[in-house]
Amino acid sequence: MLPDQKQKPTGARPKPPRLSKKRARVRRARRIQRIATVSMIAVVALGLAGLGLWMLFDARPQTTVQTYPVAYQASIRALAAENGIDPAWPAAVILAESSYQPEAVSSANAQGLMQLLPDTAMWIAEKFGDTYAEGCLFDPQINLRYGCWYLGYLYRRFNGDMTCATAAYHAGQGQVDGWLANAEYSDDGSTLKRIPFDSTDTYVKRVLKYYEKYVQLYAQAD
Repeated sequence: MLPDQKQKPTGARPKPPRLSKKRARVRRARRIQRIATVSMIAVVALGLAGLGLWMLFDARPQTTVQTYPVAYQASIRALAAENGIDPAWPAAVILAESSYQPEAVSSANAQGLMQLLPDTAMWIAEKFGDTYAEGCLFDPQINLRYGCWYLGYLYRRFNGDMTCATAAYHAGQGQVDGWLANAEYSDDGSTLKRIPFDSTDTYVKRVLKYYEKYVQLYAQAD
C-alpha cells in the first residue's frame, strides 16, 4: 500500500449512488399513491362491513317485546275500550312519546307516558271532576286515563280519522283545523293529503308505523 492511500474499513458498504431529484420525486409520488390506495381500500372495506351490519340488524324481526314494549297492556286495553279506540293506537303513541318511560319530561314540559302538557291535563281533569295535582302525570294510571280519553276525544272530533287525530295530538287541534281548511293540505276538509310541519309529519308516520306493529302484538296476546 502506498503511503498516500487510505485503507477502507473492513466490511464497510459502499454508499448507494444519490438519486436525481427527478427520480426522487417519482418515487415519493409512487409511495404517496400506494398509501392513498391502501387507505381507500380500508375505507371501502369498513363501509361494506358497516352496510352488512346494518342489513343484518335491519332484517331482524321488529315485533319483539324489546323493540315494542307491551307494558301496561291491561290498563291500555281497558281504557281504550272505554274511549272507543283501538288499544294499539295509544300503545303506539306511548312508544313515540316516551318510549314507555313514566318519568319522561320533554323540553316543553310534557310529562309521563303519554307526554301530556299540564294545561291539557288540567282541562281533562275537569272533564272527570278531578282536582289536578302537580306531578300526577308521573302516575302511569292517571297519565294513561287522561291520555286515552284525549285520544278518544280527538278521534271523535276528527270523525274517526286517525291521521288527523294523531296530528292534533302532536301539533294541536287548531293547527289541524287550519290545515283541513287549506286546499293545499286537504281536498275535502276532513282528511289531510299533506302535513306541512315536518316534525308533525314525521311523528304521525312513526305512530302509524308503530300502530301496525302493536295491532299484531295485541292480536297475539288475545
